[in-house]
Amino acid sequence: MTGHRLVQYRKEKKKTQVETARALGVSQTYLSLLEAGKRPLTDRLRRKAAKFFDLPTEVPAKFSSGVVSARSDDQLAADLADLGYTGFSHLRRTRTRKQNPADVLLSALNAPKRDARVVEALPWVVLDFPNMEWRNLVLVAKAYDLQNRLGFVTDMARRVAESRNDHETASKLDRWKSLLEHSKLEREDTLCNDTMTNAERTWLQTRRPEAARQWHLLTSLSPHHLNYAS
Repeated sequence: MTGHRLVQYRKEKKKTQVETARALGVSQTYLSLLEAGKRPLTDRLRRKAAKFFDLPTEVPAKFSSGVVSARSDDQLAADLADLGYTGFSHLRRTRTRKQNPADVLLSALNAPKRDARVVEALPWVVLDFPNMEWRNLVLVAKAYDLQNRLGFVTDMARRVAESRNDHETASKLDRWKSLLEHSKLEREDTLCNDTMTNAERTWLQTRRPEAARQWHLLTSLSPHHLNYAS
């Protein structure tokens, strides 16, 4: 959870700053600084916010490193909802085994074709859970040749964090982006859209965003496509 997301959750739950500050045990002035990204959200404050807003915990379960599970788009949409993604909030399950964001992220990336709405949610996972078990996450991504896809999604999340002046999160993600760059594959790939036509591939080869070019991905996705980027 970032300061920007704290604001969004507060507004979605129709809570005032006074109510939220009281629940977190901070002053309203300090809450304003948290929401502006000028003070760090500690683990204790994240847990209090999650409880107050009735959200999943920051890292719900241990990352089952080593194996990437197969999940359908429908399963992933529900998993994302359980993690707190508002784009699929109508699918949130009241009782379910808690998911780890790293498992959800790799499962989504490890597919030749995904629903565009699922793909658009993936930078959000990185952005809202910047403290994932990154070393294991990167190792498993490399084992499945997913480092380019993961690197691009991480880079997207980093750019959104920068646009929000969330320098703490941006710095964390820049570290892992740099690590993924060292193992970047030279072969061209797509961002879970392998069934695109030859015409689409030709168009993207010349018109894709620079970040997609750097990660050798054929995709037009950029931060301004993400409704949670602002």
